[in-house]
Amino acid sequence: MRDRMLTTDVPLGPFEGTEITVHSAKGKNAKLHVRRECGQLRTSNVVTAEVPLNAAVVDRFCSGCADWGPSVRPTTGLGIFMGALGGTGLLHQLQAYAGPDEDVYWTQEEVRAAAELLRAKPDPEEDDDDSRWEARREAEELQDRVLSRWRHAAESLYRSQAVIAHFRWLTDWARPKVVVKENYLATLREQAALFVDPAGLVVAAAAAALEVPQLPADDPAFAVLGDCKKISAGLSALWRRWQYDAERGWEGPDSREIVRYHLVRDIRPNKKGHDEALAGAARLIRSWEEKARAVAESTVMEPTLFITARLPEREEEPARPGEGVADILKGMDPWTTGVLVTWAVHADWSRGILTLKVPALVADRLLAMSGGITCVPGGTEDAPIEVDVREQADTLRPGIFDDSEVFTRQPVTLAHLRALRVYSYAVDQLCIVFSTSGGAEVLSLDAIERRLAQGWTGVIVASASDLPSSVISPWVKQVALAPDTSDPSDARQPGFGAAFSLTAGAQDAVRWPHGDRAKEHNLRLLAMARGVSDLRTLDTGRSATLPPAVWEGLLAPARLDLAPFRPPNSDRWRSGSGLPLGVLRHAQIYTTNADPRLEGKGHSPLCRHTRERGVAASDDLLSVADLLARDDFDWCSKCGGYAVRRLTDTQLSYYRAAHSLHDITRQLDDSRPHRAPVDIEAVVNQLEELADWEPGSREGWGVEGHWPWREAVREQRRRAEKLRCADSS
Repeated sequence: MRDRMLTTDVPLGPFEGTEITVHSAKGKNAKLHVRRECGQLRTSNVVTAEVPLNAAVVDRFCSGCADWGPSVRPTTGLGIFMGALGGTGLLHQLQAYAGPDEDVYWTQEEVRAAAELLRAKPDPEEDDDDSRWEARREAEELQDRVLSRWRHAAESLYRSQAVIAHFRWLTDWARPKVVVKENYLATLREQAALFVDPAGLVVAAAAAALEVPQLPADDPAFAVLGDCKKISAGLSALWRRWQYDAERGWEGPDSREIVRYHLVRDIRPNKKGHDEALAGAARLIRSWEEKARAVAESTVMEPTLFITARLPEREEEPARPGEGVADILKGMDPWTTGVLVTWAVHADWSRGILTLKVPALVADRLLAMSGGITCVPGGTEDAPIEVDVREQADTLRPGIFDDSEVFTRQPVTLAHLRALRVYSYAVDQLCIVFSTSGGAEVLSLDAIERRLAQGWTGVIVASASDLPSSVISPWVKQVALAPDTSDPSDARQPGFGAAFSLTAGAQDAVRWPHGDRAKEHNLRLLAMARGVSDLRTLDTGRSATLPPAVWEGLLAPARLDLAPFRPPNSDRWRSGSGLPLGVLRHAQIYTTNADPRLEGKGHSPLCRHTRERGVAASDDLLSVADLLARDDFDWCSKCGGYAVRRLTDTQLSYYRAAHSLHDITRQLDDSRPHRAPVDIEAVVNQLEELADWEPGSREGWGVEGHWPWREAVREQRRRAEKLRCADSS
């Protein structure tokens, strides 16, 4: 039996009885398949049915389908649970690192002998003894293997405990397997500790605490380095390199002898003064080593102080289920690893917290460390002190993420969102949420997490993948078949202003992604984001909460031509028509900086200068009316300084109508020199159409838009009639 198969003994908890879709051949006892395309389903007469998930159904799963369990949307509660179990999830982890493998095995005697060999100082007289050096090399390899095995076993136990913490009904079932893993991890820790020199760890802590010593820049031995300034710089670099190496391990001074070559790395070996500088560097390093050892020996080297250490937590979204909690010890320096395996007296792997009993110097360094593990003083040999750790997992159950009735939906918590991020490989970035404080809103997962941290209570109504296919699928086809939205500069052309349209936005959202599934996902996100009143609420910075293609679908990269709405002036070539903004008045403009008093030009959220493309919470929101009211903006010359939110059909229609009327105004302006001939009949027909223009909705129009527009059209009709009479006479 494979180590990741879903079996009948695995408790399903609150998800037992959930309706799932299965496929099978005809027959009462035929194997069930969760995928229609399963390779073990070898029949053309496939029966599809809805059945309740229970032990009897699991027992009938084929071996391939049992690896991953029921095929459900990965963003539902059941999908998250199955993602946590399958693949490299809990079912695999409980059987991994539970004992020595056939291919990775060593005895306690081998470990002890290798540790003693490495701790013994090499004899210079045995430099030519190949067998001796080969034995040391094998001992070093065994040391690396043991430490690596301990680290991976610890990570596996942490991953197992993390899953159990999210799905608490697994606790009793998994406990015997967890105990086996804990015992094996304890054995590995004891073996790894044999390779570590506790006194070396204390000396390393002392070296890390040393202040920069007085450097002998006037020593003639270093004259080959150059003038006094270069000598000081070289010795300072040598000190930093030695301290960096000394504080990161537990090996003695012999392991750092090579550091002296760092001082003369840019000097030819045959240059006069090279050997003197190298000998001087060796003397300096020996003095630093002696200083570190003296500081260590002046303190109590016995472990007396308790420290509670919290291991770093991985929160990134995984490429595959379960990967988001891996590698909690990856990248940890040898000194910290040595401290953990030497002085850990208690471990709570479910929370990633260890209790250490360490010497005073080591405690001081642990408490002063920034990054990596977080340490606080206190604890006992039986348990750590209570520290501020991540929220304890709230049991995931139906009604949190899945598409059950909204009436029975349960409030979401930070623990639920963490389970979604870690165990689902298809996390939706946007969700429709409901709360009594904000009603129905569209929020990103980051925004929901911030609100939950502040005490917000709400439910997730739907994510982007929950949007009904009956609405999305026809739209996907329409976008694929939509005509080209190229934008001619001539207002008399039919496609004028198309770059600002919603249709062009949908096409931009699917232009770059590869594959129909990615394109449909972008359109789902775009559809959800279009209902947001302020796009700044979708992000907390340029952290790529939404794919760049979705931002391009929401924002138009082109600049608006506002000439029709500017007042007339004496510049005959740049004069406006003074048309009302009407429905365009509140069209949204987004820029990184709209205040000329602040340093830096304003950029479009789509500009490359913003690095990660998209609207950030710190961006400025303007309206078209704001653009007309001010002329002191400091815009980027590359992107134009801002991006326009895609215009609605009504706004785009009025934008085109205003430009048409503005173009007619310029044609009929008899004060312009070298006026081109005018097709008066075509102009009159255009004016007739423009006179009847009205928005599909009265919002943003009203009396202040309606009457100025009608009056502007009447004025041009009078000019056209006057010109017609003049031509006829």
